[in-house]
Amino acid sequence: MNPPSPLQALIQQHIRDAGGWIGFDRFMSLALYAPGLGYYSNARQKFGLMPQSGSDFVTAPELSPLFGQALANQLAQALEVTGTRTIWEFGAGTGALAAQLLQSLGDKIERYCIVDLSASLAARQAERLQALGPLADKVEWVQALPPTFEGVVIGNEVLDAMPVQLLSFDGQRWMERGVSLAATPGADFIYADRPTTLRPSLLCDSDAAHFPPGTVTEIHAQAEAFVRTLAAQLKRGAIFLIDYGFPEGEYYHPQRSGGTLMCHHQHRSDPDPLVMVGEKDITAHVNFTGIALVAQDAGLSVLGYTSQGNFLINCGIVDLMATADLATRSMAHKLIAEHEMGELFKVIGLAVGPEFEALGFAHGDRSHTL
Repeated sequence: MNPPSPLQALIQQHIRDAGGWIGFDRFMSLALYAPGLGYYSNARQKFGLMPQSGSDFVTAPELSPLFGQALANQLAQALEVTGTRTIWEFGAGTGALAAQLLQSLGDKIERYCIVDLSASLAARQAERLQALGPLADKVEWVQALPPTFEGVVIGNEVLDAMPVQLLSFDGQRWMERGVSLAATPGADFIYADRPTTLRPSLLCDSDAAHFPPGTVTEIHAQAEAFVRTLAAQLKRGAIFLIDYGFPEGEYYHPQRSGGTLMCHHQHRSDPDPLVMVGEKDITAHVNFTGIALVAQDAGLSVLGYTSQGNFLINCGIVDLMATADLATRSMAHKLIAEHEMGELFKVIGLAVGPEFEALGFAHGDRSHTL
């Protein structure tokens, strides 16, 4: 039997220190973000078009530069309406989106602040952005938000990587699913359920009537806390969050009784986060109803909610495709096609103060489904 990796040993110690059990959100946090060891903190390559590069998945900015160019039209409008000149990007990945936005927005912005906890990714971003010359001088890296700030916030595939709590339902009661140490040789971690007062936020007459026995699903306390933090500290500006997810009614649909937790490794997906810990991404779809309600409760206005395809079309990506070469058009089509990223990914817009008619939600707004 192979000895545990440093990350596995760290998580094992956390479990022992906690009396033999930790919530899945704690496990996911360590697996992804333990300093120097977690998936997003280590030097392993994450982003790329093909598994041959050693990557695990591709995001929209790496797929096509037209993603950032179209998104820039929405951000330019938001900057003008809010009277701000700073972009705040969370989880900037390879820096591809930052490069696209810096080139597209130019003099419309004075600062481009990247909030990223990964030192290895920040170094990769800096290396990529150096090629932009004077535009790169606008970029700053921070590991935490200041107590108050202004500007337009963008988060592409940020919410899905925030740790979630797992709940299981046996037909009569809810349990919180956590992680314990395996007694079986060759295994490191196992799931273990404990009684809990936590519940999915879906409002229905009866859990038993809605959730079939054996249901496992997620709740998103950290993602919702992130939105509350933005609302508390953003004094003037707007927020655009892009991710895969559903409104609450779809998220907790009885046919989705296995939940949405998924791992990504070498462009393949699997549902088991307890193996190859630190070597693969762990994600969960976003409950956009929960995000919208938390935002409203915290004083933000909901500008709109729609599919990525609708959003990018509203932002002018079709015109950009018309003047692009065939290869660029082909890759950009994946961003808006319903059977690719166009329908899977959604966009929600939020603002401090009064609502405005945000460009990206001009047609096909689905806020009524939240």
